Amino acid sequence: MPKLMLKFEAAFIREIKLDKPSYTLGRKPDNDIVLDNPAVSGHHCKMYESGGTWFVEDLNSTNGTFVNGKKVLKSGVKGGDIVTIVKYSVVFAEESAAPSAAAPKEPPLPQQRGRPPQGALEVLENPGDDRKDFELTALSTYIGKSSQAAIPYKAGGLFGGGPELAVVITLRPEGYYLNPIKENYSKYNGNPLAEKVLLKDDDVIEVGATRFRFFLKK
Repeated sequence: MPKLMLKFEAAFIREIKLDKPSYTLGRKPDNDIVLDNPAVSGHHCKMYESGGTWFVEDLNSTNGTFVNGKKVLKSGVKGGDIVTIVKYSVVFAEESAAPSAAAPKEPPLPQQRGRPPQGALEVLENPGDDRKDFELTALSTYIGKSSQAAIPYKAGGLFGGGPELAVVITLRPEGYYLNPIKENYSKYNGNPLAEKVLLKDDDVIEVGATRFRFFLKK
Protein backbone atom coordinates (compact mmCIF):
# COMPACT_ATOMS: atom_id res chain seq x y z
CA MET A 1 0.00 0.00 0.00
CA PRO A 2 1.45 3.41 -0.95
CA LYS A 3 1.96 5.93 1.83
CA LEU A 4 2.95 9.52 2.48
CA MET A 5 5.58 10.81 4.88
CA LEU A 6 4.53 14.24 6.11
CA LYS A 7 7.23 16.65 7.31
CA PHE A 8 7.28 20.26 8.42
CA GLU A 9 10.66 21.72 7.49
CA ALA A 10 13.11 19.14 8.91
CA ALA A 11 10.68 17.68 11.45
CA PHE A 12 8.86 14.42 10.66
CA ILE A 13 5.17 14.65 11.59
CA ARG A 14 3.52 11.37 10.66
CA GLU A 15 3.03 8.55 8.16
CA ILE A 16 -0.22 8.36 6.18
CA LYS A 17 -1.25 5.10 4.48
CA LEU A 18 -3.11 5.73 1.24
CA ASP A 19 -6.04 3.40 1.81
CA LYS A 20 -8.55 5.66 0.01
CA PRO A 21 -8.61 6.63 -3.69
CA SER A 22 -8.43 10.39 -3.03
CA TYR A 23 -7.12 12.82 -0.41
CA THR A 24 -7.39 16.59 -0.08
CA LEU A 25 -4.68 18.66 1.59
CA GLY A 26 -5.11 22.16 2.97
CA ARG A 27 -5.54 24.49 5.92
CA LYS A 28 -9.26 23.97 6.58
CA PRO A 29 -10.28 21.21 9.02
CA ASP A 30 -12.46 19.39 6.46
CA ASN A 31 -9.38 18.24 4.52
CA ASP A 32 -8.18 14.65 4.77
CA ILE A 33 -4.71 15.99 5.61
CA VAL A 34 -4.78 19.30 7.51
CA LEU A 35 -1.76 21.60 7.10
CA ASP A 36 -2.25 24.25 9.75
CA ASN A 37 -0.25 27.17 8.37
CA PRO A 38 -1.64 30.55 7.20
CA ALA A 39 0.31 30.37 3.92
CA VAL A 40 -1.43 27.10 2.98
CA SER A 41 -4.69 27.59 1.07
CA GLY A 42 -7.95 26.34 2.57
CA HIS A 43 -8.10 23.52 -0.01
CA HIS A 44 -4.57 23.56 -1.42
CA CYS A 45 -4.27 20.40 -3.52
CA LYS A 46 -5.49 16.85 -3.83
CA MET A 47 -3.82 13.49 -4.36
CA TYR A 48 -5.70 10.69 -6.06
CA GLU A 49 -5.21 7.36 -7.80
CA SER A 50 -6.23 6.82 -11.43
CA GLY A 51 -5.35 3.87 -13.64
CA GLY A 52 -2.81 2.53 -11.18
CA THR A 53 -0.94 5.86 -10.93
CA TRP A 54 -1.11 8.46 -8.16
CA PHE A 55 -1.45 12.10 -9.11
CA VAL A 56 -1.20 15.42 -7.30
CA GLU A 57 -3.37 18.30 -8.54
CA ASP A 58 -3.24 21.91 -7.38
CA LEU A 59 -6.62 23.40 -6.40
CA ASN A 60 -5.96 26.99 -7.44
CA SER A 61 -3.83 27.55 -4.36
CA THR A 62 -2.26 30.92 -3.60
CA ASN A 63 1.34 29.73 -3.15
CA GLY A 64 1.37 26.76 -5.50
CA THR A 65 2.15 23.05 -5.34
CA PHE A 66 5.59 21.72 -6.24
CA VAL A 67 6.85 18.26 -7.18
CA ASN A 68 10.60 17.80 -6.78
CA GLY A 69 11.02 21.58 -6.77
CA LYS A 70 8.97 22.21 -9.94
CA LYS A 71 5.64 24.05 -9.76
CA VAL A 72 2.81 21.90 -11.15
CA LEU A 73 -0.90 22.09 -11.83
CA LYS A 74 -1.15 18.32 -12.13
CA SER A 75 1.53 15.66 -12.05
CA GLY A 76 1.93 11.95 -11.59
CA VAL A 77 4.06 10.90 -8.63
CA LYS A 78 6.23 7.85 -8.02
CA GLY A 79 8.22 6.48 -5.11
CA GLY A 80 10.61 9.02 -3.65
CA ASP A 81 8.94 12.08 -5.20
CA ILE A 82 8.58 15.05 -2.86
CA VAL A 83 5.48 17.25 -2.97
CA THR A 84 6.15 20.65 -1.37
CA ILE A 85 3.34 22.80 0.02
CA VAL A 86 4.76 25.98 1.56
CA LYS A 87 6.90 24.66 4.47
CA TYR A 88 5.47 21.15 4.34
CA SER A 89 7.04 18.24 2.45
CA VAL A 90 5.04 15.16 1.49
CA VAL A 91 7.21 12.23 0.42
CA PHE A 92 5.38 9.65 -1.71
CA ALA A 93 6.50 6.08 -0.98
CA GLU A 94 5.39 3.07 -2.99
CA GLU A 95 4.78 -0.27 -1.34
CA SER A 96 7.54 -1.90 -3.35
CA ALA A 97 10.07 0.80 -2.53
CA ALA A 98 13.24 -0.38 -0.84
CA PRO A 99 13.25 0.23 2.91
CA SER A 100 16.09 2.73 2.60
CA ALA A 101 14.04 4.91 0.24
CA ALA A 102 10.57 4.32 1.63
CA ALA A 103 10.65 6.87 4.40
CA PRO A 104 12.69 9.85 5.46
CA LYS A 105 14.33 8.95 8.74
CA GLU A 106 15.22 11.24 11.55
CA PRO A 107 18.91 11.11 12.46
CA PRO A 108 19.61 8.94 15.50
CA LEU A 109 19.66 10.52 18.89
CA PRO A 110 23.05 12.03 19.64
CA GLN A 111 25.18 9.76 21.76
CA GLN A 112 27.08 10.83 24.81
CA ARG A 113 29.75 12.67 22.85
CA GLY A 114 28.38 16.10 21.93
CA ARG A 115 24.91 15.38 23.28
CA PRO A 116 23.23 18.45 24.83
CA PRO A 117 21.98 18.26 28.43
CA GLN A 118 18.49 16.84 28.88
CA GLY A 119 15.86 19.47 28.12
CA ALA A 120 12.48 19.83 29.80
CA LEU A 121 9.48 22.14 30.04
CA GLU A 122 7.87 23.35 33.26
CA VAL A 123 4.30 24.65 33.08
CA LEU A 124 4.16 28.12 34.67
CA GLU A 125 0.52 29.05 33.98
CA ASN A 126 -2.70 27.50 32.62
CA PRO A 127 -1.69 23.86 32.03
CA GLY A 128 -3.40 21.89 29.28
CA ASP A 129 -3.89 18.93 31.63
CA ASP A 130 -2.80 17.86 35.12
CA ARG A 131 0.89 17.49 34.21
CA LYS A 132 3.34 20.21 35.20
CA ASP A 133 6.64 18.94 33.75
CA PHE A 134 7.58 17.39 30.42
CA GLU A 135 10.93 15.82 29.51
CA LEU A 136 12.01 16.42 25.92
CA THR A 137 13.34 12.97 25.08
CA ALA A 138 12.17 12.64 21.45
CA LEU A 139 13.78 14.13 18.36
CA SER A 140 10.55 16.05 17.70
CA THR A 141 8.13 17.05 20.49
CA TYR A 142 4.90 18.76 19.44
CA ILE A 143 2.81 21.18 21.50
CA GLY A 144 -0.79 21.18 20.33
CA LYS A 145 -4.35 20.04 20.77
CA SER A 146 -4.34 16.96 18.51
CA SER A 147 -3.44 13.38 19.37
CA GLN A 148 -0.10 13.90 17.58
CA ALA A 149 0.99 16.37 20.26
CA ALA A 150 2.94 15.09 23.26
CA ILE A 151 2.36 18.33 25.19
CA PRO A 152 -1.10 19.93 25.38
CA TYR A 153 -1.84 23.62 25.74
CA LYS A 154 -4.84 25.63 26.85
CA ALA A 155 -6.25 27.80 24.09
CA GLY A 156 -6.86 31.45 24.89
CA GLY A 157 -9.63 33.80 23.83
CA LEU A 158 -13.38 33.72 24.29
CA PHE A 159 -13.96 30.78 21.97
CA GLY A 160 -10.93 28.70 22.92
CA GLY A 161 -9.65 28.35 19.36
CA GLY A 162 -6.14 27.48 18.37
CA PRO A 163 -4.12 25.29 15.99
CA GLU A 164 -4.06 21.52 16.32
CA LEU A 165 -0.25 21.69 16.20
CA ALA A 166 1.23 25.02 17.28
CA VAL A 167 5.00 24.46 17.69
CA VAL A 168 7.53 21.64 17.60
CA ILE A 169 10.72 21.36 19.66
CA THR A 170 13.43 19.48 17.80
CA LEU A 171 16.54 17.95 19.34
CA ARG A 172 19.76 18.44 17.41
CA PRO A 173 23.42 17.92 18.42
CA GLU A 174 23.80 21.63 19.16
CA GLY A 175 20.68 21.84 21.33
CA TYR A 176 16.90 22.23 21.25
CA TYR A 177 15.17 24.33 18.59
CA LEU A 178 11.69 25.84 18.91
CA ASN A 179 9.96 25.80 15.50
CA PRO A 180 6.64 27.51 14.75
CA ILE A 181 4.05 25.47 12.87
CA LYS A 182 1.47 28.25 12.97
CA GLU A 183 3.59 31.37 12.62
CA ASN A 184 3.18 34.16 15.20
CA TYR A 185 0.59 32.21 17.20
CA SER A 186 3.05 31.37 19.97
CA LYS A 187 5.51 33.62 21.76
CA TYR A 188 9.15 33.24 22.74
CA ASN A 189 10.27 35.43 25.65
CA GLY A 190 7.28 37.69 24.98
CA ASN A 191 7.86 38.06 21.23
CA PRO A 192 5.76 36.46 18.44
CA LEU A 193 7.45 33.31 17.16
CA ALA A 194 7.88 33.60 13.37
CA GLU A 195 10.98 31.42 12.82
CA LYS A 196 12.91 28.73 14.62
CA VAL A 197 15.12 29.69 17.57
CA LEU A 198 17.71 27.87 19.65
CA LEU A 199 16.36 27.51 23.18
CA LYS A 200 18.36 28.58 26.22
CA ASP A 201 17.96 27.91 29.93
CA ASP A 202 14.92 29.71 31.43
CA ASP A 203 13.44 30.79 28.08
CA VAL A 204 9.67 31.31 28.32
CA ILE A 205 7.35 29.83 25.69
CA GLU A 206 3.71 30.91 25.44
CA VAL A 207 1.27 28.75 23.46
CA GLY A 208 -2.29 30.02 23.68
CA ALA A 209 -2.93 30.70 27.37
CA THR A 210 -0.26 28.25 28.57
CA ARG A 211 3.18 29.48 29.62
CA PHE A 212 6.14 27.12 29.78
CA ARG A 213 9.71 27.53 31.05
CA PHE A 214 12.40 25.68 29.12
CA PHE A 215 15.31 24.45 31.21
CA LEU A 216 18.24 22.08 30.98
CA LYS A 217 18.56 19.42 33.64
CA LYS A 218 21.85 19.49 35.47
